[in-house]
Amino acid sequence: MKVKELMSTNVEYTTPETTTKEAAHIMHEHHIGVLPVMENDQLVGIITDRDICCKVIATGRGAGWTKVEEIMSKDISTCFDDQNIGDATNIMINKHIRRLAVVNHDNNMVGLLSVDDLARNSHDMASSVLEASTQLH
Repeated sequence: MKVKELMSTNVEYTTPETTTKEAAHIMHEHHIGVLPVMENDQLVGIITDRDICCKVIATGRGAGWTKVEEIMSKDISTCFDDQNIGDATNIMINKHIRRLAVVNHDNNMVGLLSVDDLARNSHDMASSVLEASTQLH
């Protein structure tokens, strides 16, 4: 099975200049925990609800003026949309992450693959990703 068969394609995103408060509002409205950060149609980072909680709220920074670019992860793990789902799962396990940005061969972001997406196909794959990702948190 290929990644494009399981990935989510209707992906909300934000920009580096967005405040973390606005990013949190987008996440809340759409019931999601991650936003890719896009600039000039290129993926430049990723921000999670955990980033906002741990890097902004817990440290006393103001969410209304802290920009996404100040706390986003810039080291973005990706896979290709035509890649085998097992290979993508291994990336998630090895990187200890629950979500993986999906790009095409022109390096344009085309979706996200999450542990929830994996669970729809294989509880064993999803369980392995969850186990690996929780070891670091």
